[in-house]
Amino acid sequence: MASALKNLSIYDESNLPSAEKMNIGIVVSEWNEKITHALYDGCYEALTKHGAKEANIHTIQVPGTFELPIGARLLLGKQKLDAVICIGCVIQGETKHNEYINLSVAQGLTSLSLMSGTPCIFGVLTPNDEQQALDRAGGKYGNKGVEAAVTAIRMAALKGNTEKQQGKIGFLS
Repeated sequence: MASALKNLSIYDESNLPSAEKMNIGIVVSEWNEKITHALYDGCYEALTKHGAKEANIHTIQVPGTFELPIGARLLLGKQKLDAVICIGCVIQGETKHNEYINLSVAQGLTSLSLMSGTPCIFGVLTPNDEQQALDRAGGKYGNKGVEAAVTAIRMAALKGNTEKQQGKIGFLS
């Protein structure tokens, strides 16, 4: 669903598990830091709002969005994490750099998630211009950082629930 039709910060809190016992990693791109730091703030606040302990939230910064997958991999090698949230922003420019970066990061995070068994959340804005980014980093469409935190909590809980069902394969009932 297009974010123009939805506030990214609105969700059903009653369906969200507690993050009290979760260890969550956050990797933040320094590029477009005005935007990425606003996304990080929304993400961090949402995690702590739902019980995550500050000591169990592990944050690192990488130079740009392209480096998010390796940052996530390095963080996974250093900490036992239930999920990793990757926050970045690639604004459309005069060249196709955004297409290459966004696709590479999405593929990298998908591969890392599948190989590690730890959900790596794509919290990357891909707007056409800076105003669209600001609108999604705490502006009129909410904060995608909140959405990424909610996704991480849900996926970490799912991971925990499925690990308890060892030996089963196929669809969960």
